[in-house]
Amino acid sequence: MADELADGVAALQDATRVLTGVALRSLEVLEGTVSLPQFRVLSVLAELGRARSARVAAALGLEPSTVTRLIDRLEAAGHVTRVMDPSNRSAVILELSPSGHHLVSDVAAWRQQELRRILLRLPTENRTMVPGVLQRLVEAAGEGYGTVPHSPVPL
Repeated sequence: MADELADGVAALQDATRVLTGVALRSLEVLEGTVSLPQFRVLSVLAELGRARSARVAAALGLEPSTVTRLIDRLEAAGHVTRVMDPSNRSAVILELSPSGHHLVSDVAAWRQQELRRILLRLPTENRTMVPGVLQRLVEAAGEGYGTVPHSPVPL
């Protein structure tokens, strides 16, 4: 049992390295247009749609002031827009501009292409196992793991 777990942990560490590499290399598509933290903001906004900065900060596990500074730069570059919340004139709603949508889309397309290339290198019998095994891994980690700040999975 201990050897099996050690082998599983080692395999997951190797897979993490590969997937992190894919994620980081995908940002090369942006040619330095935005930093990794700025891209994380864009990604969260793409997922949330229109949102207040406090909600974006919570989703990223960052302080609101940090998100404000990131948004300032993204807005100056034309990737994010701020609009007044009609229900609360003191609140600001953030949303991706067409440029921001384009950046997120380009990165997602590159990642899909690269992951497809990697999967196609597997023998068919292994490739067909990947979705089920990874889905069970995601379920074992728990809802929101990796996307919302929380403590590690309990043992």
